[in-house]
Amino acid sequence: MKPQTKTVAVLRYRPEQDKEPFWQDYEVPFAEDTSVLAALNYIKDELDGTLSFRWSCRQAICGSCGLMIGGKPRLACKTFLRDFEGKVTVEALAHFPIERDLVVVMDDFIAKLERVKPWLMPREERAPEDGEYRQTPQEMSLYEQFAGCINCGLCYAACPQVGLNPNFLGPGAIALLHRYNLDSRDGGSEERMKLISAELGVFNCTAVGYCSAVCPKIVDPANAVNVNKMNSARDYFFRFLPRPAPKGGCQ
Repeated sequence: MKPQTKTVAVLRYRPEQDKEPFWQDYEVPFAEDTSVLAALNYIKDELDGTLSFRWSCRQAICGSCGLMIGGKPRLACKTFLRDFEGKVTVEALAHFPIERDLVVVMDDFIAKLERVKPWLMPREERAPEDGEYRQTPQEMSLYEQFAGCINCGLCYAACPQVGLNPNFLGPGAIALLHRYNLDSRDGGSEERMKLISAELGVFNCTAVGYCSAVCPKIVDPANAVNVNKMNSARDYFFRFLPRPAPKGGCQ
């Protein structure tokens, strides 16, 4: 019995020889469990060794295989050929510069993640002999959802504001910032909130919510953005409230 085949159309671009990206079709055999990533590996191994793309774990953990598949940001390892009628289109992630074929330049995305200082800044320094910084399961549950991000970049490819203004901090970085601000062991929220309230922070977001819709780990970056809009507005108006007078004197 002849195996089923599916046409996979890949947007190719090799800057050393191509003036602009172009579509190239490949016929790929597939079964019910054939993922788009498996199809790309078949193309690479059997049909065209010049095709370039990123992948690593094949288990929706590393985030390396983020692509535009059928016009939507998805992980190639978590997307299956069986779910598409007719030709399957595969492109590099939107809103990222193309380095080659399906490989994009992630430098600006990584720089934005670094800007939010994604590490614990202790509220107060402790000597090693004082022991570890303890945290209850309830305290961890406040930020656990936002700690699930795998830095796949799908939310940036989905975000219209990233497409319009590449300098926008973006949903992934804001969700990462929110994760550390919610951590009971951290004392750096005041410093991070300067980024949130800046011109290219949360108020650049137009609340489309597509970033959360495409997130493969249900991190819900749109929620992080909306919560921080409220936090930023709260901080702004609280500045105008009178502070209580210190004990034993006047303000």
